[in-house]
Amino acid sequence: MRERWAHVRRGGGYLLTSLLSAMATLLTLPLLLLSLATTALGGLGLVLFPRALLGLRWWAEWHRHRAARLTGAEAAPRRTDLPHGVRAQWRGIRDDPGVRHDLRWAALHFLGGFAAGSAALVCLGGAAGSVVAAALWWVFPEGDGFTAFGYAVDGWGTALSLGLAQAAVMAGVAFLCVPRLARAHAGFTVRALEPSARERLAERVGELTESRAGVLDAHGAELRRIERDLHDGTQARLVAIAMRLGVAREALEDDASGALARLLKEAHEGAEEAMAELRQVIRTMYPPILADRGLDGALAALAAQSAVPAEVETGELGRLPAAVEAAAYYTVAEAVTNAAKHSGASRVAVRLNRYGDRLLVEVTDDGLGGVDESRGSGVTGIRRRAAALDGTLLVSSPPGGPTAVTVELPCGS
Repeated sequence: MRERWAHVRRGGGYLLTSLLSAMATLLTLPLLLLSLATTALGGLGLVLFPRALLGLRWWAEWHRHRAARLTGAEAAPRRTDLPHGVRAQWRGIRDDPGVRHDLRWAALHFLGGFAAGSAALVCLGGAAGSVVAAALWWVFPEGDGFTAFGYAVDGWGTALSLGLAQAAVMAGVAFLCVPRLARAHAGFTVRALEPSARERLAERVGELTESRAGVLDAHGAELRRIERDLHDGTQARLVAIAMRLGVAREALEDDASGALARLLKEAHEGAEEAMAELRQVIRTMYPPILADRGLDGALAALAAQSAVPAEVETGELGRLPAAVEAAAYYTVAEAVTNAAKHSGASRVAVRLNRYGDRLLVEVTDDGLGGVDESRGSGVTGIRRRAAALDGTLLVSSPPGGPTAVTVELPCGS
């Protein structure tokens, strides 16, 4: 019995709070419309409306977690922050099904919360009010006094009998109905705001996409740091060592043929081979020309050095992660090299365009076609580079040509 009354207290507190919050929720829709209407004021709504929806999300999440505590359900986390950039925020409004859940819940919560809270107020308030009114029946003006079950209370006998009986009936109704009504309303709130399995998967994919963009940025910065350290540190020291060994060899007499001369010769040649290998590693890891001239300049230099006349056309690419720039550069370099070596092409066209968070790299030539990945055409390397960034590769190369290599790379939002 004591535990049951504890449920009544908890349920009553939940429903009475829901009554107040339902009236407050009634203001959300006009505020959302007002924030959207401010778009006409210099585009202010473009900034305010996503933040107004975020405020609604916080308000809905507070109710969802409160309802989950009452029912004992587990509230799966939902996103409660804004992505960076106005365009990304509006894209999130369009793609996030949780926005529709929040708006639908706000409308239904006003109706359901107001009705359920009012019912709890009648039951609990009626029981408490009957007790108070029965004790103070004599305070009420004559002719407008306290009534119980429709009968006027005009003395202590009717006050104690009818008034307390009415209080007992209202308490009994609250005892039976309030916990169930509270659990029903809380269950509705959890179900209305709980993301489905598909929505949780989509949200997780969005989170992974953002984290991947951050990882790509960090990876690119680390590549540039390593390239700079190798170029300015390790490679410079190898050059100095090779120069000293060369000077030491020249200092020996021309007819020197002893062990010292042989060791100096081997050390000098080994240092030069190490420098050549290090340069190759640096070029493969992150081309220095990308850091010096950017992707546009690097591709222009690549086209100028191509054995086949090449044209490069780039759209508005914006800021790209370093790893994506490197992948795009190597894709074009490998495709142009393949065209020069294997296709007999007389012309190569390179196009780069960005569509949202995807970079499209297209390399076409007018060669003989018939590209076969299994014969070591270099396409396998391009495919692996694209796959490492969760990108895709499409090769169209019918016999007789032309050949078109299309790579799509994610480049963050």
